[in-house]
Amino acid sequence: MNGRNVEADLAFDRTHVWHPYASLNDPPPVRLARAAKGVEIELADGRRLIDAVSSWWCAAHGHNHPVLVEAIRRQGEKMCHVMFGGFTHGPAIELARRLSALTPPGLDRVFFADSGSISVEVAAKMAVQYQRAKGRPRRAKLVALKGGYHGDTSLAMALSDPDGMHVLFRDIMTRHFFAEKPSVPFGGEWDAADFASMLHVVEEHEDEIAAVICEPIFQAANAMNFYHPQYLRELRRLCDEKGILLIFDEIAAGLHRTGPRWAQDHAGVAPDVMTVGKALTGGHVTLAATIASGEVAETISHGTPSAFMHGPTYMANPLACAAAIASLDLFAAADYAANVRRIESQFKATLAPLAALPNVAGVRVLGAAAVVEARRLPARADIERVIDAHGVWLRPFCNFIYAMPPLVSDAATVGRIAAAMADLAACPPGPPQDGDFHE
Repeated sequence: MNGRNVEADLAFDRTHVWHPYASLNDPPPVRLARAAKGVEIELADGRRLIDAVSSWWCAAHGHNHPVLVEAIRRQGEKMCHVMFGGFTHGPAIELARRLSALTPPGLDRVFFADSGSISVEVAAKMAVQYQRAKGRPRRAKLVALKGGYHGDTSLAMALSDPDGMHVLFRDIMTRHFFAEKPSVPFGGEWDAADFASMLHVVEEHEDEIAAVICEPIFQAANAMNFYHPQYLRELRRLCDEKGILLIFDEIAAGLHRTGPRWAQDHAGVAPDVMTVGKALTGGHVTLAATIASGEVAETISHGTPSAFMHGPTYMANPLACAAAIASLDLFAAADYAANVRRIESQFKATLAPLAALPNVAGVRVLGAAAVVEARRLPARADIERVIDAHGVWLRPFCNFIYAMPPLVSDAATVGRIAAAMADLAACPPGPPQDGDFHE
């Protein structure tokens, strides 16, 4: 691209292309990407930026990994897509087999979706249809956690923090029940009082509740909160006692982001239904899955109707399934848990001193996720300056300066990311921003 074309493309983009959580009237700056490889995104002017947020947490193996690209290419030569209604195909069968082997025992019934949000919608519908098949049709509500985030489609929004980024759409969302977000931190001393809100909500409304849904251990886009594993153990016990299903949303935290393969592994408990996505394909093509227990699947299948009532057009897309199989091969071929421990150790050592800065309210790290909580984000000009000066792509939101880099990031990469975060944390607070709650 020459300079004139780049300028023309950016001008058209600014006027006509709506970016996520952005205004067309006064859009935030964007950078024109022309390539991506490894941990870096290459811009049209030749500059390279370390992708410190894994392109919204999905590029676990880095960008354009040759193994994943080749898997997509090979599949593309045979079949790019076929409807999943009335057909099946090898990549879907093999991926379901792989996922069944990697998820907790008993979770082996796989429903493919085309995005994380849709997989959450599927999980919620499974819970409601399960309870109906059990003869409990009044159980058509879910309990979620304040501070949670489950996606931007309507049901996923309705299960996310009611005071978070979706507050504008309250009037079009079904009302569900919410418990206070867990406050005992990961690594802290467990206090049973932290579970009191959930216990109260469930006991007050148990005849209406189909399931409880949460992001295990790591509440991501609405809170950047790492909480105590005992909360999940208490939740499993309560759901069992009340005949309520437990859904774990592992889309952001799953596949080693917090260290072990699944965030739930920190607690040693398993859900009845779980959702996976993001890193499933290594960020190379969109795919998610909702994985249920045999008991959930068989109960639904013996109810009326016996069919589970959902079916996305691009369900089990062969290209996406091929990419996911290759991604799981990469996870199996290397010690990603060790990579994450190394990244965690480096982030903890380098970011801890930032807690003393005047605009920093706290610093927390778990696995390959690092959060510097600012009292208020720096001005947009300071954010842009730091990105350009360090060659590190950061996307702060709310009051969080965070990093969730590719899980293959080496020490030099993590060091550059930490230096950029430190530079940004040292900046003075900026003015309140329109849409500060967005991510």
